[in-house]
Amino acid sequence: MQQESGRVDKLAMAAATITVVCWASAFVAIRSAGAEYSPGALALGRLLAGSVVLGSLLLIRREGLPPRGAWPGIVTAGILWFGAYMVALNWGEQLVDAGTAALVVNSGPILIALLGGWLLNEGLPPRLLAGMAVSFAGAAVVGLSMSGEGRSSVGGVLLCVFAAVAYAAGVVSQKPSLRHASPLQFTTFACAIGAVACLPFSGQLVSEAAHAPAGATLNMIYLGVFPTAIAFTTWGYALARTSAGKMGATTYASPALVVVMSWLFLGEVPGLITLAGGVLCLAGVAVSRSTRSLRRRVPAVTPEPAVPAASASGLIDAHTRE
Repeated sequence: MQQESGRVDKLAMAAATITVVCWASAFVAIRSAGAEYSPGALALGRLLAGSVVLGSLLLIRREGLPPRGAWPGIVTAGILWFGAYMVALNWGEQLVDAGTAALVVNSGPILIALLGGWLLNEGLPPRLLAGMAVSFAGAAVVGLSMSGEGRSSVGGVLLCVFAAVAYAAGVVSQKPSLRHASPLQFTTFACAIGAVACLPFSGQLVSEAAHAPAGATLNMIYLGVFPTAIAFTTWGYALARTSAGKMGATTYASPALVVVMSWLFLGEVPGLITLAGGVLCLAGVAVSRSTRSLRRRVPAVTPEPAVPAASASGLIDAHTRE
């Protein structure tokens, strides 16, 4: 049983890693595609590409429609997380610098932990809170170091705040739905609902796609296939096997990866302060997901008065409740 549990944990961590890497790469792709596509058009194009891939996988696996109990969470996440979040984030990043946007949106994992502890009865383990505090400090360092003079606006900051709230609400609504639906079912229909919610931007998408360079369109398709179709599915797989708070804390690895990817693909050489912030992000994730083993002795047991006392001792792993 312990071996099987360890195997599940490793698979969940692998799925979470795929998610974080793909979501980090989305910042680089959004920067490229966002120069040619407006926020709503970019969100719709991304969701349409994701829906095609997810729908094909659903048909191949013959999973069918999700059970009735999963639909409230699917609809909520589809509208808030897949629809409103993507539009608000795309729009916000056009009004504030990347550092400010990253700093504000990274309040999302904190909201996830608070909402998960309150609505999902997950509690707030001390190690989770400590790890998130360290990671948020790292995200703040990365964000402030990347901001420079920036071009922040109140409207842009508010859009990023809304994106963080929509993100947190989507994750918390997803957790109970995964008791009924598979990660692929949830992601497929939530993505499709998000696409439907973004249909008012279809005119902009058609017009802008006719004039956009191939590179921007390919980046939009990439956003739909990898950070959306693949990453949201692996996220659902991992979330079904751990708490919403821990999964939210895991995404704090994204700022560190964004720094590295910007360095490799955009030629943006990070400063020492930025690198230090990235290290803090990763350290916080390690703390939030760590477990500690405690040795505790089981009291001696005497089955019969006539029989010599027999004592038993064992090792009990004390894990933070997931």
